[in-house]
Amino acid sequence: MKALIQRVKSSSVAINGETIGKINNGLLVFLGICKNDEYKDADFLVNKITELRIFASESKPMDLSLKDINGQILIISQFTLCGSTKNGRRPDFGDSASPEKANKFYEYFIDKCKEKIKEVKTGKFGAMMEVKLINDGPVTFMIES
Repeated sequence: MKALIQRVKSSSVAINGETIGKINNGLLVFLGICKNDEYKDADFLVNKITELRIFASESKPMDLSLKDINGQILIISQFTLCGSTKNGRRPDFGDSASPEKANKFYEYFIDKCKEKIKEVKTGKFGAMMEVKLINDGPVTFMIES
């Protein structure tokens, strides 16, 4: 399982011009579910993402977690994170989970985040989405289970 996380001042996701999720001050998470992922991978990522100290305190630029600041989270399903560009010019998605498995794990990940974070917003699984963000820093990390 892979997550590309970005510390944001704001972020939103829209489908056909209609905003379906919007946050301020928190994390935008692009989540890729791979074919060999297990629930323990999702649990690991939820804990890492919600407790990673990447927000500023009064004394340090990276000292507080999303939980510490009562930040918000926007979760977007992103199967292309499991793609490979090692060979040829066309990405290979052989490591991506099937849509059925990926949707199940995506919903599980969302539910686990809701247990830790008060404000959780999402995109729509499998939809073509428009994602906007104002990156704070910029601060971006790739986290893999």
